[in-house]
Amino acid sequence: MFGLIGHLTSLEHAQRVAMDLGYPEYADQGLDFWCSAPPQIVDTIKVTSITGQQIEGKYIESCFLPEMLANHWGKTAVRKVLNSMALAQKSNIQITALGGFSSIIFEEFNLHESKQVRNVELEFDRFTTGNTHTAYIICRQVEQMSAQLGLDLSQATVAVCGATGDIGSAVCRWLDAKSDVAELLLIARNQERLQALQAELGRGKIMELATALPHADIIVWVASMPKGVEILPEQLKSPCLLIDGGYPKNLANKLQHPGVYVVNGGIVEHSLDIEWKIMEIVNMDVPERQLFACFAEGMLLEFEGLHTNFSWGRNQISVVKMEQIGEISVKHGFRPLLAASSG
Repeated sequence: MFGLIGHLTSLEHAQRVAMDLGYPEYADQGLDFWCSAPPQIVDTIKVTSITGQQIEGKYIESCFLPEMLANHWGKTAVRKVLNSMALAQKSNIQITALGGFSSIIFEEFNLHESKQVRNVELEFDRFTTGNTHTAYIICRQVEQMSAQLGLDLSQATVAVCGATGDIGSAVCRWLDAKSDVAELLLIARNQERLQALQAELGRGKIMELATALPHADIIVWVASMPKGVEILPEQLKSPCLLIDGGYPKNLANKLQHPGVYVVNGGIVEHSLDIEWKIMEIVNMDVPERQLFACFAEGMLLEFEGLHTNFSWGRNQISVVKMEQIGEISVKHGFRPLLAASSG
């Protein structure tokens, strides 16, 4: 059995979902209430591969909200993720994918040092961040959407925003090794990590965000938006392909401009309907078929009986592992979401 640990996008979203699910007494509760709410298994999932194989899983709502990442709520965010992992393990789930901010919290707060959660000793090989599959899907979206738009990668400039993160660095490795990209622009806040990535790749220009974006034919956005920073669509190239790999995904609403094509990055479509309810809550366009690639990684590992932390640690994703999870993804009927919105 596989598990998925997820969360809602904001306090407002949580209140709205509580009302929609028939819990009006929770709909007007503030952040204090959600901070004290324990994780819960809220959905049973059935997935069928195009091979005919069927698997079953559980969705765990962590009751974490992004507002909890404010300074004085940091310990709450950690507790939410650890308690959700403990619930998955106690429920005898063999492999669980950490969705959304769950994997980021795990990495940033060094939760691998927190093996003991009350009476549960976490077995970390039961968990995967899903980042390898997410990075693979984003790269395939770059390749396939650029072809649709007539952008030749061998002559294109690709800017990766968040280049030093786990997903961003993996995307850079793939684009360097597999996609014959003409020029890579590396954008991130940590200059030391940027220089290390540049040295590893043997290429790439380190640039500031505002300077880089007007030069990019393709933008891969896998970073959080700094406060006070806006992308001005009129300053982007036309055509410009932007892969929004963040969560929640909101760049399509902000960048409605002729010639700017925004794709929801890291989203896959399955060939067959999935029996679940949870994707309706996160507003997927086709909730019975579409899902986050990180969640799909958990399903793929269950299909293959690979109950191991396939994606783990920072900047450990290799092109070889991306190819491996990509082959499994195709085998079981998953494909990158290729729909683009444009102004």
